[in-house]
Amino acid sequence: MCDEHMIESVFWPLGADRARPYKPAEARRAVERAVAERCRATHTPCDADALSDALLVVSELTTNAILHGGGVTDFQVDVDGPGVRVSVSDRSDELPVTAPPTDPHGRLRHGGHGWPIVCRLSRDVRVSDLPAGGKCITAVVSLA
Repeated sequence: MCDEHMIESVFWPLGADRARPYKPAEARRAVERAVAERCRATHTPCDADALSDALLVVSELTTNAILHGGGVTDFQVDVDGPGVRVSVSDRSDELPVTAPPTDPHGRLRHGGHGWPIVCRLSRDVRVSDLPAGGKCITAVVSLA
């Protein structure tokens, strides 16, 4: 778990009437659209590096939900003030962990970099239990 990030129990309502991205590419497009709309509405330029960080975070969260969480069950994106907040829900109650870089025999592991990337690029990460089971991971990435 990211030591400096919080775990809490909270309910994130499912948006039954909106299409949810179930693949990383769809989630990235949703974030790109939300940020572009906000930049247009506020007449501010979009920081390409900050957007790139947000796209990497959402890609890692959705990929982890698919690989380790039984699939994406809900997705939300919101550009709030100087940041973009993405929430990805999945079916697993297991908390994300940072895997050691080597296995017990000292061999380098493949993968295991997604959660540390999310923790490093996000200014806030929260893992919430969902009432019907599963979890929601919410990350806020600065756009400034």
